[in-house]
Amino acid sequence: MRYRLSLLLLLTAFISTISAKSTLFRNGQSAYAIYLPASASTPERTAATELQQYLLQISGAKLPVIVGGKRPDKAVVIATEPAAKGIAEEAFTYSSDGTDIYIKGGSSRGTMYGVYAFLENEFGVRWFTADLTVVPQRNEWTFEAFSHHEQPAVRYRMVQYYHVDTDPAWCAHNRNNTLWQTTKNKYGGTEAYWNAHTMTQFVSAERYFDSHPEYFALRNGKRVRKGQLCLTNKDVLRICTEELLNAMQKHPDYFVYSLSQADNEDYCQCNACTRIAQQYGAQSGLMLWFVNQVADVVALRRPDKYIGTFAYRYTRKAPKGIRPRNNVIIRLCSIECCFGHPLTAACNRDFMNDMHDWGQIAPQLYIWDYVVNFKQYLAPFPNFNVLASNIKTFRDNRAIGIHEEAQYETNGGEWAELRAWVLAKLLWNPEQDTQALVSEFIQAYYGKAANDVQKYFDMTQALVRSDHHFNIYITETNALYSDSFVKKGMKPLNKARRKVADDTQLAHRVDKVRMQLLYLHAMRHTRQASSDGTLSELLTLIRQGNYQPGEGYKVERFVENIKERR
Repeated sequence: MRYRLSLLLLLTAFISTISAKSTLFRNGQSAYAIYLPASASTPERTAATELQQYLLQISGAKLPVIVGGKRPDKAVVIATEPAAKGIAEEAFTYSSDGTDIYIKGGSSRGTMYGVYAFLENEFGVRWFTADLTVVPQRNEWTFEAFSHHEQPAVRYRMVQYYHVDTDPAWCAHNRNNTLWQTTKNKYGGTEAYWNAHTMTQFVSAERYFDSHPEYFALRNGKRVRKGQLCLTNKDVLRICTEELLNAMQKHPDYFVYSLSQADNEDYCQCNACTRIAQQYGAQSGLMLWFVNQVADVVALRRPDKYIGTFAYRYTRKAPKGIRPRNNVIIRLCSIECCFGHPLTAACNRDFMNDMHDWGQIAPQLYIWDYVVNFKQYLAPFPNFNVLASNIKTFRDNRAIGIHEEAQYETNGGEWAELRAWVLAKLLWNPEQDTQALVSEFIQAYYGKAANDVQKYFDMTQALVRSDHHFNIYITETNALYSDSFVKKGMKPLNKARRKVADDTQLAHRVDKVRMQLLYLHAMRHTRQASSDGTLSELLTLIRQGNYQPGEGYKVERFVENIKERR
């Protein structure tokens, strides 16, 4: 009996020990330190410093950062566990082991992401924009045994907004790991896909057309200066190979280098090019036949690099009887799609078929997607309901990366800050609830005007109908819009503006939303907008922010066009 009682007491003590809660901080005090090994990388050290800073803001307790040497009795340990290449590099786990907390990633940047996820998930820290970071305060944080693991949906994730390109901290905190240019910074830098539309940069008309017109596309019996190249010309192959290798030497930090068609439809129609295109059943076959030859040379000289080429417009259809080399990445573009409905909808069947066919032959598929109205950056573009669905579709079709092209030229686009943050979240994990993300952002970003802004946001997304399709070049005359919508939408936005009249920052944020309807009204009824004050207010806001109304559409040109419309 005494033996059984002793055993019971020992078992009770053991259970009590393993289930006991540990306290990271309480009442502004902590017995913990943040510990890194002596070999810790720059991004790991950055993460440790920021963890210290944010925990101080949250709790009032400043945990010391210890690098190398003896590990403290109670520690938050930040360390990398090298993993295989791919998405595992940026995967991470944060977990407890007794009283200690471990944050480990598959690479130093993955470890850093683990620190930021720990702050997000456990304490509610949010990095919404450059000028809005939310850091909730709390008196105590205790924990029992826990383990949390994450990995990205795709390896390369790029949200191409102007304000994102110049903000390395925002990119790191929101795990946006790819930009147009490579960067080196305290966050471990970013990945980059070098250039686009490069073939006519390598063999430029300015340099070669007068002396070698045969290098350029034959169209209707004539060589054209502004078309594509003649891909069966041996000198064109030689020059492109040399120039691509030169680019790799001059810009060594990129992981893939573009060897891709110009941004036009004028492909070569000479007999030799036509014969090869017909042999492989599509113009993409001729393109791949050319790119593969360059890839063979690159594989010998630079086996660490990839070549990227487009499946874009006239090359979007996959060929038959030819495959990309293992060091070739196919960059599939969704530019012709309907952006009001998911890619899996009937209206996007052709694109889905092409993506499936490329997926059968391409060792790597990289997506170039589009998420704004490039014709009119300021007008409502109600595509939030398809963002997560489309990213999941790309992921499920084995995409290694997704480039979400948005307003890359200036600030001030429709829902720019909101869409950038939501996209970054979904590119990491598209299983999240888009509406929940949107609502969280709006509540934080618009303050006491949030409910009215949310009401207007919901109105914009409700514009999408099952029988109406739209692309990325719609104007104010599109059936999506109506005078009734403009009138109804202005009511909650004007109400929101009145609520924040005494707050300069919030008033500015609400005005950027109001610009959507000011713009629509001014474009639909320019004369009326000139007399009722709408146009004047719109132009004032555009000039204050130096906002660009559309792709390549500068403020000065917009003002001149408005004068002509009057």
